[in-house]
Amino acid sequence: MPEVSKQSISEFFRKYLRVLKLARRPTKDEFFKISAVAAAGIAVIGVLGFIIYLVFHYLLP
Repeated sequence: MPEVSKQSISEFFRKYLRVLKLARRPTKDEFFKISAVAAAGIAVIGVLGFIIYLVFHYLLP
């Protein structure tokens, strides 16, 4: 198990703050594209689940 020291904690927060400084908010266009891709993925998984349900319920009694 790795040791937790004051130096390791301060190094973690230094790296964390560096990432936060580089991060930026997405533009509206980027946000809508990401949302559309996520929604499409959720829909595909839902359709696959429904197809599997139909196969097991009606075709494999």
